[in-house]
Amino acid sequence: MKKLTPYLLVSPYLLHFLVFVAFPVGFSVVLTFHDWNIISPMKWVGLANYGRVFRDREFWQAVWNTLRFLVVHIPLQIAIALFLAELLNRTIRGAAFFRAAFFLPVIVSGVVVTILWQQLYSFNSGLLNRGLVGLGLGRVGWLDDPDVAMYSIAVMATWKNVGLYVILFLVGLQSVPEQYYEAADLEGATTWQKFRYITLPIINPTLFTVVVLSTIGGFSLFIEPYIMTEGGPLNSTLSAVMYIYKQAFQYYHMGYSATLGFCFALIILLVVVVQRRYVEREI
Repeated sequence: MKKLTPYLLVSPYLLHFLVFVAFPVGFSVVLTFHDWNIISPMKWVGLANYGRVFRDREFWQAVWNTLRFLVVHIPLQIAIALFLAELLNRTIRGAAFFRAAFFLPVIVSGVVVTILWQQLYSFNSGLLNRGLVGLGLGRVGWLDDPDVAMYSIAVMATWKNVGLYVILFLVGLQSVPEQYYEAADLEGATTWQKFRYITLPIINPTLFTVVVLSTIGGFSLFIEPYIMTEGGPLNSTLSAVMYIYKQAFQYYHMGYSATLGFCFALIILLVVVVQRRYVEREI
């Protein structure tokens, strides 16, 4: 019985892993080689789904849209989060209140936040355009202009998620020994020099974590464009995850959607590897 005890203790985890991880992943791999619409029996197609990926212009447009989103979202989120964390790391009145206030949007439902910002971005009645009109400026199609819509979503997503990264950066900043700054002051170092040569190298692991989490979260973009624009206008806000969802649950191309999912996962892995090469290093 004693020999069986360890196996009994880990059996719940193993069962969870087999049912909710191993089986879905294995089944998805099988699906990539089949054509299946859920109702009809699976039809073997070999590598046809993989060949279709390279010819699917709409998928690659969705990937490009997602990359456009990341180019704005990640730098903006890191800059704002680090700036706010620096402020909160100082002795200020009401620091606990501000920490909670910055983190509050993170725990609010993404659907609620998206609907809120959809109203702010409204062309005719949105608060932003009302302010522009009040200043004598023209209205902006925040969600109606193909050249602006994805960047508007990036700003909204940054507001929604920045609180989490403020907390992460704050933890990293609080791990920097105060003696380093005192020694730098004795040497006459400027504020920028202390930040560049003391703060950044020490919080580099935290910075890499934030970059990776922001990247994975950005690649998972779905709720915002699905609710705010439904992928429009002219597919300018169609994200890769949203396109995979449509292939699976609107067109019932389950095999092809599984193939898209695996190809998209490889793209994410490639981006993270590149980030590790250039971010996770001594600054």
